[in-house]
Amino acid sequence: MAEQPTNAASQQGSDAGPYAWYVVAVLIVAYTFSFIDRQILTLMVGPIRQTLQISDFQLSLLHGFAFALFYSVLGIPIGRLVDSRKRTTIIAIGITVWSVMTALCGLSRSFMQLFLARIGVGIGEAALSPGAYSMISDYFPPHQRPRALSLYISAAYVGGGIATMAGGALIGLMTPLDIPILGHIEAWQSLFIAVGLPGVLAAFWVLTLREPERRDVKAGAQPSFPEVLAHLAGHGRAYGLLIVGYALSGIMWNGAIAWIPTLFIRHFGWTAGQVSLPYGLITIASGTSGIITGGWIATRLRLHGRLDANILIGILAIVIAMPSGIAACLAGSAGLALTLFAVFLFGCAMPWGSAVAALQEITPNQMRGQVSAIYLFCLSLFGMGFGPTIVAAFTDHVFANDAALPQSMALTIGLTAPLAAILLLLARAPYRKALSRIDF
Repeated sequence: MAEQPTNAASQQGSDAGPYAWYVVAVLIVAYTFSFIDRQILTLMVGPIRQTLQISDFQLSLLHGFAFALFYSVLGIPIGRLVDSRKRTTIIAIGITVWSVMTALCGLSRSFMQLFLARIGVGIGEAALSPGAYSMISDYFPPHQRPRALSLYISAAYVGGGIATMAGGALIGLMTPLDIPILGHIEAWQSLFIAVGLPGVLAAFWVLTLREPERRDVKAGAQPSFPEVLAHLAGHGRAYGLLIVGYALSGIMWNGAIAWIPTLFIRHFGWTAGQVSLPYGLITIASGTSGIITGGWIATRLRLHGRLDANILIGILAIVIAMPSGIAACLAGSAGLALTLFAVFLFGCAMPWGSAVAALQEITPNQMRGQVSAIYLFCLSLFGMGFGPTIVAAFTDHVFANDAALPQSMALTIGLTAPLAAILLLLARAPYRKALSRIDF
């Protein structure tokens, strides 16, 4: 636990060794657990609404805003700790917190109790990605970062897929229980407890990892948060267009995935068990292949001199995701909808490793945790916080009809995707300028 930092690739251009990839594998396991705990709620919309007597809008707050608010806000002070403290310890504490809070979701008796428990999940998960981004960036040279970060972020799709498949299978097996002291526990509550507690084991595994040596760190004190903001302002167009462009892409993605299982249940008459296996499989297959493909293309383009490769992937992703997503929402059959959603998820997944790599490239090492936290703040607040809620607001207040969910999802994609593409197109020139001027 007290091992000295290790430099996995001390030369800027050298390839990382096997241990660096092992670190990525462990962080992937942790991120998979985080997305299982985060996404398990999507399959339990019906049972939760029935037990707690809540609306789609309230459900969307549980899925998005309750989680995203503190996930976003606390990520910034945690990012500062990441820049100066032992990252493995920070990550392990976060995993423990979100795992316990997921289990506590299963003890909730009201909307407000579940809302507060979901806030706790967000607080714990706020520690993972800033620390993981920073560690991976120190273990890998720039030309390998898109691939390594893409592999790490692929766990979002593995975790989401596992949550969908396991949730669909387990919710059919779980039965209401009467437990001494705890009282009556519904099947969906048992599921929260079952998926939450095993994550604590991942926390102990992360503690065994060696802390990497921080690359390219200037001598002197750690930059203050105002100094970080001054750096962002100095490259304002590059950071602003990049972060907001990807945040809008996050609304398109999160707004859809939060409601896809419910679309099949309401629109095509499927049960949660029927939708869980096919949707879980396409989430894993399309999401993982999409993000790995995006990282591979960005790496190849970067090696061939395209300094804006990490942004080009984001634009390509929208070109694939927007038409397939709208068509999937409005498809006339369940089979066609699943096929089109597979294409949609492939496109949506492509840019996220490259997005993080782009930020790492124009950010000094000693600021990376804080800048990553600011990026995650915007991505989470817009994507996870507003995405599901915008869809629910269209359903409840514009169409005023639960059956209009497909139209609400299509409208959300159609409004956000073009704006995201425009911002990323505008980001290319200032990003290249910032990359040429950056002084580590």
